[in-house]
Formats: sequence, C-alpha cells, structure tokens
Amino acid sequence: MPHPRQFTRRNLLGAAGALGLTALLGACGQDDASTGDTGSDGAWSFTDDRGQTASAASRPKRVVAFVGTAAALYDFGVTEALVGVFGPTKRADGSPDVQAGNLPVAGLTVIGNTWGEFNIETYASVKPEVLVTHEYEKNSLWYVPDESKDKITPLAPTVALVASRAPLDKVIGRHAELAAALGADLTASTVTDAKARFEAAAASIRAAVAANPGIRVLACSASADLFYASNPGVNSDILYYKSLGVDVIVPGKPDEGGYFESLSWENADKYPADVLLLDNRSSTLQPKDLTTKPTWGQLPAVKANQIVGWNSEPRFSYAGSAAALETLATALRSARKLA
Repeated sequence: MPHPRQFTRRNLLGAAGALGLTALLGACGQDDASTGDTGSDGAWSFTDDRGQTASAASRPKRVVAFVGTAAALYDFGVTEALVGVFGPTKRADGSPDVQAGNLPVAGLTVIGNTWGEFNIETYASVKPEVLVTHEYEKNSLWYVPDESKDKITPLAPTVALVASRAPLDKVIGRHAELAAALGADLTASTVTDAKARFEAAAASIRAAVAANPGIRVLACSASADLFYASNPGVNSDILYYKSLGVDVIVPGKPDEGGYFESLSWENADKYPADVLLLDNRSSTLQPKDLTTKPTWGQLPAVKANQIVGWNSEPRFSYAGSAAALETLATALRSARKLA
C-alpha cells in the first residue's frame, strides 16, 4: 500500500479508474510480447506493463531501479547489473531499510532516499542503460518525481511493472520475466528453492485457515493523525492472502484511489479484528510509537498482542515474499478469536 502522503488527489483519482483488475491480470500473463527478447543481432527489448517497449543495442548491464524493484531482481539473480537505486534504501542510522531486502546497499549508488528526492546529476553519472520501477497508477513511474520526469526519462529507457490490483503471485511472475530478460537464470537452485518455499508457505496459510477458522485480519497503517484500513482489492499481497482463504476485512468507504480508508484515531476501532497486519515501513508509525494513542491500546488485537509486521510494498520475489507468508501462517494458526 503506497503511503498516504505519497498520493495527491489527482493521482489517486488516476489510480482509481485506470487500473482494472482484468487489465492487470492480462499484463501479468505469459504473453510473449510482454517478455524480454534478445535478437540474433544482440539487440534487447522488454515490453512492460504500460505496454511500452524498452529497447537497447544489447542487454543492459547498468540498471538503476526503485529499491523495492531492485531487491526483487536481486533475489532472482540480477546482481552485477544493478548499479543504482532510488527510494527508501537506508535508515537514519545507516542500516538498510526494510524495502532494501538483501541488496548490498553499501555498494550501490543511492540516487534518492526519500519521496521526491532524485538527484539527476548522480543518476546521469552512473550511466544508466535502463531504469526500472513499479507502476501503481496507469503509465506512472513509482518514486520518479513528476516535476523532473521529463529530464530523467530521456537519459535511459524505462520499464514499469504493475504492483497493485493483481495478486502477488502474478506480480512476482512478471518480476521473474524481467529478471530473466536481464540475464538471470530462473533455473538456479536459489530461485527454484525459493519458489518451492513460497508455494509451501501458501499451502500452510490455507491449512492454517482450515485449522483455525473465523480469524479476521485487518491490514493497516498508522500515522500521527490517521489510522488507515487497507483494501485487499487493491493491495497485491493481501489480495493474494484473501484468495488463499484468509478473512481479510474490506473497508466500507475507501478513499479516492481505493488503497485504504483513512480513519481518525477516535474511529480506529471501526473494523474489529483478531489480527492486525501493521505496515512496518520506515515511513509509518510502529507499536512503540503508538502508546500515546488511547484507541490503539484498546484494540482487541493490540491487547492480545496479535500484531504482525507487514511491508505494504512487498518484495516481489519468491524469496522476498515467502517469509511474509510463513509469518502470516504462524499467526493464523496461533491466533485467538477476539472480535
């Protein structure tokens, strides 16, 4: 779930109508036109989820990516080609941000570490051959500032992969296709083992739901002023959890764009839940930050300590998502019915 502060009224409206589930599932399919291709002359191309084709004289060897996209590609085996990242990469203390996954951030050029920050001079200096990011809105480039996009995009071809309104496994599949197009070996044991782990974790969620039925889950995010109830119809991971049988609460009045319903803290108890999936990104408040919020402390799941950390911008790889599925399965098996 993109952070509420990172959407204006204008682009929320764009996200609301432009990305239908049917269209996104089509974009996440296995059509040959959507995969990368290296021609007999060595030329390279990849058609992304905007329907736009990035092309180069040869397979790109200098890739700059949004940090979450980079982390997923790294899990699939795109390692040496990654030269730069933008988006939340390092915390204030210098440690890797949760969105960085297993990226060796010390060896990467960070072009921008926060929303709206993108140093064009630094970007140009790494000599990018392709820029890769997510698409949360139709024809958008996640974390590429609108005000400087016209200066950034001419420097290298761009690729955007859908990150919402399609289930997690389909989105992961598209990241795998891009990784393969960039030279990753999807038959490597690290990839096949991670896929097997992911599939086993999905099966364990189904089993947990069957063994402990009726557990209601709310995916949510917290800020100083508002509590956000996330919509499983838009967020790819909770959309997938719902398909596995998890009883995920659907907010009744999502804000424009559909990602969440924003609630005042006085109304944070609007959707009683047995388990909270709490957004754990560095841009959001965590349980230790919420002790002064009376309604937070009164939530049944908080009282029962049935809170699970949730990265609402998932790492779209089997390796990056398997642990999240396993954690949810464990929580569902042990949860008590509260609400």
